[in-house]
Amino acid sequence: MLKRIDLHIHTTASDGRLTPKEVIDEAHKNGVSLIAITDHDTIEAYTDELFKYAKSKNIEIIKGVEISTKNNKVGIHVLGYNIDIKNNKFKEKLSKIRNSRHDYLHKVSKRLNELGYILNVEELDKIEAVTKAHIALDVISSEKNKEKLIRTFGHIPNKGEFIETIMNENCPAYVNKETVTPKEAAKIIREAGGKVVLAHPVAYVHEDNLTDIDISNIINDMKPDGLEANYIYVNKDNNKFDETKKWNDFAKVHNLFVTIGSDFHAKDGISPEIGLVNTSFTLKEKTINEIINKLKQ
Repeated sequence: MLKRIDLHIHTTASDGRLTPKEVIDEAHKNGVSLIAITDHDTIEAYTDELFKYAKSKNIEIIKGVEISTKNNKVGIHVLGYNIDIKNNKFKEKLSKIRNSRHDYLHKVSKRLNELGYILNVEELDKIEAVTKAHIALDVISSEKNKEKLIRTFGHIPNKGEFIETIMNENCPAYVNKETVTPKEAAKIIREAGGKVVLAHPVAYVHEDNLTDIDISNIINDMKPDGLEANYIYVNKDNNKFDETKKWNDFAKVHNLFVTIGSDFHAKDGISPEIGLVNTSFTLKEKTINEIINKLKQ
């Protein structure tokens, strides 16, 4: 049987649709032997109950997190693996980052209201690690916004299209969110005993128009241990890009080990699912073992 791992999965603890236990069930169904839950700026998914449940399904967990950062006004995501989730200093710093998310929610909701969109801010505020995805989904799912959305887009957009057209930098509802830099995030992760990985560089090229030199500069500044080179990117128009060879070569040049992740949030029939089972992409078992060993060192 083909060995599969997935080191980038989101749950309901941030902006995923499945609970942590449901993620385990899905991983088990997909034949995935090892996972990392990497919720945005939170490790709330990791409970004793979850570890016991994963063990009962013969699934190994590497503890992870995805920290939202900003570098020269561009959002950069930094993955941390094999972290000490009981480290109080680490938990305090994540809490501070999450609090800035709620400040952002209130500021961006005001901007969206001014544009004519209606949000359920009270419900969104209950989400501990509230994200742009939560906010966008709230807007596009509301019947109250249907007419405005169709007038603006010509159709009901998906959340990615809404974010990239309305909420990102140089867009009408852009709000600067106070956050840490990639270098600061790397420091936070290392202080908790973790390995630092720069998430999905392919996304920064397609979404933010960063060049390879830009990404090299980020790497030189934050000095990650690894790069999420094995990642299938799906843009706002649902086009898929497999540029894994390029980013594996890029990792070698920069002396970084590589990781693999689906960035799973929900089953939408398009985006990669847990273990990338709905794509043709696979890794050799030797490569998988090398990744696991690097993360556990």
